[in-house]
Amino acid sequence: MLSADPAWQLSLARVPIIAPQAYIAAMAKTPIRPTDDAARVLARSLMTSARFAALGVLHPDTGAPHVSRIAFALGRDGQPISLVSTLSLHTRALQSNPVCSLLVGEPPATGNPLAFARLSLTATAEFIARDARSETRDRYLKTHPKAQLYVDFADFGFVRFAVISGALNGGFGKAYDLSAADLAWKNRG
Repeated sequence: MLSADPAWQLSLARVPIIAPQAYIAAMAKTPIRPTDDAARVLARSLMTSARFAALGVLHPDTGAPHVSRIAFALGRDGQPISLVSTLSLHTRALQSNPVCSLLVGEPPATGNPLAFARLSLTATAEFIARDARSETRDRYLKTHPKAQLYVDFADFGFVRFAVISGALNGGFGKAYDLSAADLAWKNRG
């Protein structure tokens, strides 16, 4: 909603109006590069090395965006998995609306964090039934052994994130759109 504040209206008046032809021409010069094998390898390596991710969901009561940090691992099929508690807001949000996003790629301790690669994934959350989670549990505990303390608590369960697409930022000027097929790989065992 626009503010009734006159200062806001004055600043809005200074926004240049772009002719439709100029807008179309500007959009034709996309900063997104064609997806190549190097982008696919970088994206997969970010997923493989990630131990945590930012999870973006919609709040189940308000519909407002909500972001949480979750533990991150890959299932046998290369799809992200996590152990979540029914006590957490993000779990309730995923139960209400399974469409979500994940951000992986931790910058080093020094340097400009925006200069380092990161991968945003759009996914659909799929909750794994307790009686079908043994392989997921074993695989998850290999990368998160401390979760052994609570993995079998009644309020904890596994979620698999079926990746729909990805947006890779490989550093300044290195942006790529990736499909689910770009991010997939054969059975990793």
